[in-house]
Amino acid sequence: MGAIHLDEKNFEAEVVKSTLPVLVDFWAEWCGPCKVIGPVIDQLAVELEGKMKMGKVNVDEAPQLAGLYNVMSIPTLLIFKGGLPVDQMVGAMPKDKLLAKLNPHL
Repeated sequence: MGAIHLDEKNFEAEVVKSTLPVLVDFWAEWCGPCKVIGPVIDQLAVELEGKMKMGKVNVDEAPQLAGLYNVMSIPTLLIFKGGLPVDQMVGAMPKDKLLAKLNPHL
């Protein structure tokens, strides 16, 4: 299935009200590191289905969401639990390193 495309319309339903932890990738089309980590997040969305949701926010299409969560550089990955951000990572990273950061939240 891959990551969910998030915007102002579905963010609350998919992230804030989610019963599962959610990884949200704030990215942009023109961002090189974002293009590197994007496919990794899609893979993890499949591998962690039922344990954690993955979502992507295009900061050019949803600048209000980026501002709300103080996203200053991209890619910024936020982990939400119970509707609140509980962890943050900035920059692209290999799949094993990202998975190591996600495991405590599963």
